[in-house]
Amino acid sequence: MNTEDRVENDRFDYIETKSGLVQISYLGKTVTTLAGKEAHRFLSKIDSGDGRQRQLLMAKATGHFKHGNERATRDGDQKP
Repeated sequence: MNTEDRVENDRFDYIETKSGLVQISYLGKTVTTLAGKEAHRFLSKIDSGDGRQRQLLMAKATGHFKHGNERATRDGDQKP
């Protein structure tokens, strides 16, 4: 499975808190929290994308997913 297929199947989600923080979760677990200008920038971009673009934006915002240079495991799957 290549990286593009995995992004469409991945389950990133986000919530905006009352205090202005943005919490991004992966498979139900919070993996990063954005604050200030970074949170504002994220929210302005996320509203303009379709489902796949939103997933990619959330993956990129975490800083740990979908760099494009992940090595394939023995079964051909990509590591997150």
